[in-house]
Amino acid sequence: MIQRFDTGPRMSEMTVHNGVAYLAGQVAEDAGADIVGQTEQVLAAIDALLAQAGTDKRNILRAEIFLADMADFAGMNEAWGRWVPQGATPARATVQAKLASPGWKVEIVITAAIA
Repeated sequence: MIQRFDTGPRMSEMTVHNGVAYLAGQVAEDAGADIVGQTEQVLAAIDALLAQAGTDKRNILRAEIFLADMADFAGMNEAWGRWVPQGATPARATVQAKLASPGWKVEIVITAAIA
């Protein structure tokens, strides 16, 4: 069985199958915020989606981070470092990419176990 959360005409914010939650790319609501603020918004959205699936950030298997500008890497890592649980850090990739909206500085995709 596949569960879909916050399903719209083009995508779902999250799907769950066989004990794994797959989150769509999460972006900031306030595109006017700096990289730290946008990253904090994205991480809060991830927390909320994981809670809907009955899991949390300690069970993240993989994080894919897309930055509009690699100059924002340190600021993103500042917010990430405060949020990610030490001893339960996931596999992670960070790349520069042109994001769908010019105001977005960061987009994060998460895959997490439901434990």
